[in-house]
Amino acid sequence: MVMNPKQVFLSVLIFGVAGLLLFMYLQVWIEEQHTGRVEKRREQKVTSGWGPVKYLRPVPRIMSTEKIQEHITNQNPKFHMPEDVREKKENLLLNSERSTRLLTKTSHSQGGDQALSKSTGSPTEKLIEKRQGAKTVFNKFSNMNWPVDIHPLNKSLVKDNKWKKTEETQEKRRSFLQEFCKKYGGVSHHQSHLFHTVSRIYVEDKHKILYCEVPKAGCSNWKRILMVLNGLASSAYNISHNAVHYGKHLKKLDSFDLKGIYTRLNTYTKAVFVRDPMERLVSAFRDKFEHPNSYYHPVFGKAIIKKYRPNACEEALINGSGVKFKEFIHYLLDSHRPVGMDIHWEKVSKLCYPCLINYDFVGKFETLEEDANYFLQMIGAPKELKFPNFKDRHSSDERTNAQVVRQYLKDLTRTERQLIYDFYYLDYLMFNYTTPFL
Repeated sequence: MVMNPKQVFLSVLIFGVAGLLLFMYLQVWIEEQHTGRVEKRREQKVTSGWGPVKYLRPVPRIMSTEKIQEHITNQNPKFHMPEDVREKKENLLLNSERSTRLLTKTSHSQGGDQALSKSTGSPTEKLIEKRQGAKTVFNKFSNMNWPVDIHPLNKSLVKDNKWKKTEETQEKRRSFLQEFCKKYGGVSHHQSHLFHTVSRIYVEDKHKILYCEVPKAGCSNWKRILMVLNGLASSAYNISHNAVHYGKHLKKLDSFDLKGIYTRLNTYTKAVFVRDPMERLVSAFRDKFEHPNSYYHPVFGKAIIKKYRPNACEEALINGSGVKFKEFIHYLLDSHRPVGMDIHWEKVSKLCYPCLINYDFVGKFETLEEDANYFLQMIGAPKELKFPNFKDRHSSDERTNAQVVRQYLKDLTRTERQLIYDFYYLDYLMFNYTTPFL
C-alpha cells in the first residue's frame, strides 16, 4: 500500500506528538522522584531530635532561641535496650500490626464497627482497641496548651517550719523550668508518641505519685521508697538491688490505657530528680565499665574497644572489659555509634520530657536527702519513712563528685570537654546547672 504525502505527514505528526508527550511525562516523573527523595531526607533530619554530634567539631556554646526551641520540639524518645528485649518488643509490635490489619479487613467484610463491637475482649482485640483509640486521645493530649501554669503544691501535710528554705528552693526550680519552657518550648507540635513519652515514669497509686526515673540520680533508692509506699516492703533498707531493678514490682505509666495515663498526668503529683550532667555521665561510666558487668562489657565494651582502640588485644575484643573513659567519650560523641544510646547516659530532656510533662516537683541529686524527705512529708508518707542514704552498689568506692569528675576530664582535650557540654546543653539550661569549667 502506497501512502500519499498527506498520510505520511499525519503519521509523522502523530508519532512526533506522542514522543513529545512521553518525554514530558518522563521529565515530570524524574523531577517528582528527585523531589520526593529530597523531602524525605529533609523530613528525617527535622524529626531526628538533636541530630548526630559530629565528633571533634565544636558547636557554639550560645545557641539562638530558635535553635533551643528546635531541640525541645524535636525530642525523639529512642532508648537503648538489650537486643533480646528489643527483638521481643519488635516481634510483638509486628504481630499486633498484622493482627490489626487482619481484624480490620474482617470487620469491613462483616459490617465494619458492628463486627468489632461483638468482640470477646481478647488480649489482641484489647491491644487493637488501645492502638485504634490512641490517635483520637493522643491528639487531644498533644494539642493541650502544655506546659500549663504550675499548680501550687499541697503543703498542708508539712508541719515542720524547718522546710521553709526547701520550699523556697523548690518554687524557684519549678518557676525557672516553667519559664524556660514557655520561652523556648514551642511544644504544641508534639512529635513523640504518648506511650514512649511516659515510658520512664513510675506510678504509686496509693499516694498518687508519678516519679520519672533518671538513672544515676538516686533512682534505685527512689524505687525502694515507692515499693514501701506501695506496701510491697516494710523498709527501704531491706530491698536488694536486683529486687529493685529486675523484680517488676512497680507499675509504669505506659502500662495503663490512654484514659488512665491522661487522668494520672492531670491529677497525680509528678516528680523528677536530676543531677549535674557531667557528674551523672562519669558516675555511669564508673558503674558500668570499671566493675564487672555481664551486660555492658559484652554489648557496649566490645563495640567501643573494637572501633576506638587501635591494635586492641584479642582478650579485650572478646570480653569487652577495660574500656577507657576517653574511648567511652569517643563513642558518646560519635555520629555513627557502633551501638545505641543507653538510659544511664541519655539526656534527661529525652528521658522525662520536662517541657511536655508539667512536673510538680524538681529535686536535685546535690540536695537529694533534703528534697526527698520534704517530698515524702508533702505527699503524706508515713512519718517513719526516710529516704535511704546508702550507696546502692560499689559502696567502697568514693561517690562521684565534682573533684572526681575533674580527674576524669583532665585526660580529655578541651574540644572533647566542650562537646560533652554541648551534648548535654539542654539539661544544663533546663535545670539551671552551672556551666562547667572546660
